[in-house]
Amino acid sequence: MSGVLASIIDGVLVGAVYGLAAMGLSLIWGVMDVINLTHGAMIALGMFGVYLLFTSLHVMPYLLLLPVLAGGFLVGVVIYWIAVHRVLGRSQLATLLSTFAVNMMVIGIGTTLWSTSPYNVNYSIPGITMGRYTFTGNHIAAAVAAVVIAACLQLFLYRTRLGKAIRAVTDNRDAAELMGISAAAVLTVAFGIGIALAAASGGLVATLFPFTILSGGVYELKSFVVTVLAGLGKPAGALVAGVLLGLLEGAITPFIAVSWIPAIEFGLFVAVLVLFPRGLFGRTG
Repeated sequence: MSGVLASIIDGVLVGAVYGLAAMGLSLIWGVMDVINLTHGAMIALGMFGVYLLFTSLHVMPYLLLLPVLAGGFLVGVVIYWIAVHRVLGRSQLATLLSTFAVNMMVIGIGTTLWSTSPYNVNYSIPGITMGRYTFTGNHIAAAVAAVVIAACLQLFLYRTRLGKAIRAVTDNRDAAELMGISAAAVLTVAFGIGIALAAASGGLVATLFPFTILSGGVYELKSFVVTVLAGLGKPAGALVAGVLLGLLEGAITPFIAVSWIPAIEFGLFVAVLVLFPRGLFGRTG
């Protein structure tokens, strides 16, 4: 039983990182009704961003999240104006194809630069020992960093003028424009923040597990599950839903083969769509 409890705690810690990854997807999806298929590639770029900075500067990788966040924001702004802005208001298929094209370009360039060989950030923090089990410091630090970033986003959305403008555009874009809010500027910022969150989550994953340029796809799929579980446009709910998904993984890992976890997660995905189509934290009307 103690082993199961340890697995659950570890799952919750990793789940906070899942939640951070999903927050970026949820923000973009909720604000502009765009299913961002570059999400996995941006997570992978965040992994390599932390790795390259760490191997060059040899500083604590969690400090490198600041430049990764800034770089992710700038990349997001560029992607928005090149690939997303032109197809807003068109069919969902147009935005899917546009963001998928960018995703494939990033993966192609990344494969050329770094191949598909695994990399890892060789950094460890002393863990906490409880009985026979030791919880690694990296998992604890990653969870704390994810919660801090999520809290900063929440403060930004509810305590700043720009954050309130993003929420206004999310609720009613036409009414927000009538109140003098520039929807184009708000959408640009929102997309940039969404990509920055994806990159930051990738940077945290890089401190936990080995990765390749293709690794972002796994976390993109988890982000979709978490976003649907939380409800569209619910970044704070995405963090909670990510923790719940991590808890589920931690609870079932001691009893079944790891290869079954994706099937169970997507079974949960379908169940939530059927039973809670607006998500656990979505509005009912």
